Amino acid sequence: QVQLVESGGGSVQAGGSLRLSCAASGSIFSFILMGWYRQPPGKQRELIASITSDGSTNYRDSVKGRFAISRDNAKNTIDLQMNRLKPEDTAVYYCNVRTNTNYYYWGQGTQVTVSS
Repeated sequence: QVQLVESGGGSVQAGGSLRLSCAASGSIFSFILMGWYRQPPGKQRELIASITSDGSTNYRDSVKGRFAISRDNAKNTIDLQMNRLKPEDTAVYYCNVRTNTNYYYWGQGTQVTVSS
């Protein structure tokens, strides 16, 4: 069983930055895919960034060049650095992992609010 706990959300003005962190209870070496999703108010959850076990990253077009996903094997964390935030980035952000046994786990989510 894997537990994921997100932190780092909050309120920021447009143009500001936040860094989200997802702490995993188990070793992230067993995760073959790690990602950050978000769910804006009244909308569906969407994948915004992912990183594979070999470090390959992928981003949603709307966050390319502004967000960066990374993993820290020593700390068992998956981080999301968010720069030049926009009001449309307002959402609940979720961490998700896929293990090498094809199980998927979600964190509880953390709120990010960007004001104009």
